[in-house]
Amino acid sequence: MTISSDSRLVVSFGEMLIDFVPEIAGVSLADTRTFVKAAGGAPANVACAIARLDGTSAFVGKVGNDEFGKMLVDILKKNGVNSDGVCFDDDARTGLAFVTLTKGGEREFMFYRNPSADMMFRESELNIRLIKQAKIFHYGSISLISEPCRSTHLAAMKIAKQAGALLSYDPNLRLPLWPSAENAKEAIMSIWKEADIIKVSDNEVEFLMENGDPLNEDDILKTFWFDGLKLLVVTYGKDGVTYYTKVLHFNISFTLLS
Repeated sequence: MTISSDSRLVVSFGEMLIDFVPEIAGVSLADTRTFVKAAGGAPANVACAIARLDGTSAFVGKVGNDEFGKMLVDILKKNGVNSDGVCFDDDARTGLAFVTLTKGGEREFMFYRNPSADMMFRESELNIRLIKQAKIFHYGSISLISEPCRSTHLAAMKIAKQAGALLSYDPNLRLPLWPSAENAKEAIMSIWKEADIIKVSDNEVEFLMENGDPLNEDDILKTFWFDGLKLLVVTYGKDGVTYYTKVLHFNISFTLLS
């Protein structure tokens, strides 16, 4: 797939993996008898969503040179996502995640990635030409957990920024993947002020603030807003979102249809 340099291209960087989801909702992973496989990885999902909304998107990352990796790349292509930035690893497998929604409404994860192919993505494997075409460069924090992917992530951000792209950041906290909570906080916040656009959930806000107090606007802005940030979006699940710009903010609520 060829993308012209004047297109409104969004490039997503990060992990793409297989999610195994129970056929029956509300059952713990231990009690689940059968699973259905599905494409996963937040950055890849963003790329697919943009393409489905008639946008122009590409994904940059690494999967294993295995059946699951090939399946994921095929899904990108079928959704109209440019996959020229995807590499295959002959030694590491495509990452796997088992995920369920408990009766209490909480997601339960179990990951298999020690190491997975996305963790082994090297700077020399970056499709620099594709990244330089991005109008928006989108990423999360999972690719910051270990080397060599961490250095590759930072290099890709720098390339995109120097080429004039807006940087879009969704931390997408998955605490079980990190060595410790402290390590996760430090890494997530280490690139916070590089972004132009940040989307963060209410749970992530609570984790990063760690003051135990109810969320309020003043504390959120004091902690997360900085000069140069163009848009801050805080999501509240079924209760909607609040987004902030330099001069104003809006609350948007959702009505769930039965």
